[in-house]
Amino acid sequence: MTVLHQRRPGPLLRILPPGLYAGRASKLVERSILAYSRMWLVFVSGVFEPLFYLIAFRIGFGRLVGDVAGPDGRPISYVAFVAPALLASSAMNGAVLDSTYNMFFKIRYAKTYDAMLATPIGPLDIAIGEIAWAVLRGGLYAVAFFGVMLGMGLVTSPWTVLIIPIALLVAFAFAAIGMACATFLRSPSQFDYIQLVVMPLFLFSTTFYPLSVYPGAIRVVVQCSPLYHGVELMREVSAGLLRPDMLGHLAYLVALAAFGVWAASRRITHLLLR
Repeated sequence: MTVLHQRRPGPLLRILPPGLYAGRASKLVERSILAYSRMWLVFVSGVFEPLFYLIAFRIGFGRLVGDVAGPDGRPISYVAFVAPALLASSAMNGAVLDSTYNMFFKIRYAKTYDAMLATPIGPLDIAIGEIAWAVLRGGLYAVAFFGVMLGMGLVTSPWTVLIIPIALLVAFAFAAIGMACATFLRSPSQFDYIQLVVMPLFLFSTTFYPLSVYPGAIRVVVQCSPLYHGVELMREVSAGLLRPDMLGHLAYLVALAAFGVWAASRRITHLLLR
């Protein structure tokens, strides 16, 4: 173990206990890539999802709504208003799906992590590695979504490219929280509780209409939603805006991601090393 730490110097290896972190989180990402190399249709289906969403809004509902006020107050098409929010929602859904269902199966049935913990890999390695894989998968979908927006003429500012790293941050935050929540589930039927949270976030985080349409009390609740902060960040950079209040949105998502990593590693330690 001492030789292993000398080969991988770093601040976390110096600070954290050897049984918690060994600097080998990349091995879990490598394992996931190898496992999914035979299931490439899963990725193809995820790439086509944003295309179907945007086409539906462009030729369907978007024609009925017309122009709406953008983040800077100027009128924009409804498709341009919804597109960044759909990307944020796609990052959330992909991250939650990957970090909850897969995590639950590996812990409760496949016992994958029991075998991993018999190696130099620690609980924090597992948490970081699985979250990193969910973020990488979400990044592929974000790039595909951005390509669809570009093809439809919805990219009007060079700053719009920033929606990709923002999507990665959204995926990181939800993957970390989703993984922590998955460790509390005891049966597949309890996944209904996760959908009970994810679906309202999708519908009521200003995804389809601005914050101004909500009553005052409900508006405060919406502003506490993690997805709301991701949607607002993406809408503002899509409009070419860089404002000081964006730092608040970023800080919220970063804090949520950090808390999720901490909670997930603690729960994995409790379940597998008790």
